[in-house]
Parts: sequence; structure tokens; C-alpha cells
Amino acid sequence: MIDLLISNITTLYTMQNPEDLGRQEDVSLGYKNGLLCYMGDSRNAPSAKKQLSGKGLIGVPGLVDPHTHAVWAGSRADEFARRLAGENYTKILEQGGGILSTVTSTRAASESELTTLCRARLSAMLRRGTTTAEVKSGYGLSVDAEHKMLQALQAPMPVRISPTFLGAHTIPKEYKSNRDAYVEQIINEQLPLCAPLAESVDVYCDKGAFDLDESIAILKAGKDLGLRVRAHSEQVEYTGIAAAAARIGATCVDHLEQLKEEDVAILAACETVAVFLPGAQLYLKDPPPPINALREAGVTIAVGTDLNPGSSPLHNLWTAATLSCLLQGLTMKEALLGITKNAGIAIGHHHLGWIGKGACNDLVLVRPPPGEPPLYTSLLQHIEGSSVHAVIKDGQLAT
Repeated sequence: MIDLLISNITTLYTMQNPEDLGRQEDVSLGYKNGLLCYMGDSRNAPSAKKQLSGKGLIGVPGLVDPHTHAVWAGSRADEFARRLAGENYTKILEQGGGILSTVTSTRAASESELTTLCRARLSAMLRRGTTTAEVKSGYGLSVDAEHKMLQALQAPMPVRISPTFLGAHTIPKEYKSNRDAYVEQIINEQLPLCAPLAESVDVYCDKGAFDLDESIAILKAGKDLGLRVRAHSEQVEYTGIAAAAARIGATCVDHLEQLKEEDVAILAACETVAVFLPGAQLYLKDPPPPINALREAGVTIAVGTDLNPGSSPLHNLWTAATLSCLLQGLTMKEALLGITKNAGIAIGHHHLGWIGKGACNDLVLVRPPPGEPPLYTSLLQHIEGSSVHAVIKDGQLAT
């Protein structure tokens, strides 16, 4: 007898085939000891200690969010009001707001407070189908505070965590007139202490943050410590960081609103994933990445929420997927791949975001909007119209 059987799933998308997304109908999935042990005809499904009906539901792999800043303290609702009044994000940052405002609040919070806040955000994401999330530091900007943020992520969390060190998020106030000293601190003090708590190293290379030379030095230092490389790339201004990071082995480069088409071939050749963040594009009113050039070059595209307290307070990966279609030109098929299998590739975990032998096999059961067919297109057309019925993580019912 197996532990858990999900029977009679009306439509299942395993994501194994990019053409039809591995679509199967009237299929059952069985789990034992946390692992998928049966996938096949519902009539031949084994008996189970616990059974859940998938009739009328859509099954997709557990969603993977490849880019979040889910651990922080403080609020930036006032910044939203300022931007609605016409101020731009870069100006607010230069005046000590934006990221620096969150730094002040996060430095003042205890590790346990940060854990509690992050856990609450991730619990909400789990209820919407996200079972894995990349989570960055970057609101500490000091040796102790960056370490505190990553340490907060070591506590048990409702979703699987891929932690990223982002000490190079911006220059803190105390180093504004001596940025070289802060870069040295990141490389010589922050990274050696924080690397054991992280899987990846990230930089924010852009106007008002770090320049190309500083960013590459930090990424190389992180890589030397065994971390995967990734970068906030070409968001506000073009810097060349996307191509440069790809050349040193970046698993992904994120944002890409200002990416030049001549750099696209480099991403393709280096097999670097392009991570689209439509929430930030929406809130900051930025242009879209060059989707046609990326698509024609065969660059793998993932989609994330970029959950953060200022420029993308977006908690729902389904909404991010829909926005990627509306604002960035993805097809619905590309968007679903972007929040599942391709997102797993983006964070360096190729077993995530699909269902089958060798996969993690998390599962989300979703009820389509009233009157809509049990197809993934129904989930992506309607914002908030569908409802997550159940989430299976590590072979157990998580919601």
C-alpha cells in the first residue's frame, strides 16, 4: 500500500515535452516515502493510505520562483505613493529611500523576526502553488546583517529554499564616499562568512548601484567559493553585465529590460537562462526585454515574481506568468514553462518543475475558473480566477 494517491486528475501537465507540455488525461499519481511511485491509468492505480480526487482539476508541477527578496523587514508603501506622484525609482534610491530604507528596517530586526516574516510570505506563496523559491539577502549590506539574513533562512520554511547572497545590492550610506572599501568588504569579509549559507552569488549592476568591473570582481569571488553565479542585469540602464556574467558561467541573468540584441547570442551560447520579472516592469513602467531575439536564439526563459517590498510587491507566481504574457510577449506555453521547469534550470536545480522519473515531483492541483475547461490556458488567462485545491510537496499533502 502506498502513502498517497491523487486519483483521476482530469488534465495533468508533466512539462516533459515542450510541445504539449507532457499533457495526460485521467491520470493518477501515487507517492510512497516521499517519492513518486506510480503515474498511470486511474483504473490500475494502487491502494493508498490517503486518497485525493483530481476529478475536474488541472495538475501541474510545483511552481518554482527563481527570483525573490522574500526576507526583509519594514514597509515601503510611502515609496509607492511617491512614485505614483511622479518620482522615479533611481531618484528615490539616491535620496536614501528604496533599498536603503529597507536596509535600515532589516538591520534593526532580529534574526527570529526576519524568519517569522519570511515564513509568513512563503506560506502565502505555498498556498498559491509555489513549492520552491530562490530567496536573496541584500537588505543588510554589512557583514553581520547579511549573515543574519541568510541565517534566518536556515530555519524550517514552508517551501524549499535556494538561498542567494546579495551583499552587492547597493552601496550602503556609510560607504557612499568610499565604495571601493565596501566592494573589498564584500569580497574579503561578507562572502567568506556567508558563502556556506548560500547556493548562489548575485549582484545588482546598474545605475546607482555597482558598475561592471565591481560586479564581475564580486561574482568571480563568489564563484571561487563554490557559489553559482547570477546577476540583476540591464534593468534601468545597459551595463553589459548580462553577457559578462554569462561568460563566467552564470546560471541566469535577470530583468533584461535594456538588453541589447547583440548580447543575446552570448546568452544562448553559454546556456544562461533569461529570467523575466514582469512585476518590476509593471511597477516601474519599464520596457519589456527583447523577447523575439531571445526566442529566436533559443535562450531558455524563466519567470519570477521578484517579490520585494518596493519595486515588485508581487506574491503570486500565477499572476507573474500572466503578466509575462501581457507585458513581455511570452506565449502561455512559455509562461507555464517559465514558472516550472525553466525556473528550476535557472536556479541550478534541474530536477524541479516537472513530473517524471528523476524529478522532484511536487504537484499542484488547480480548479479552473467557473465555466472554464480544465486546461492550463484557463489558469493563465484569468488573473485570480482559478483556485489551488491542493499542493503536494515531497510526496506529502502540504495544503
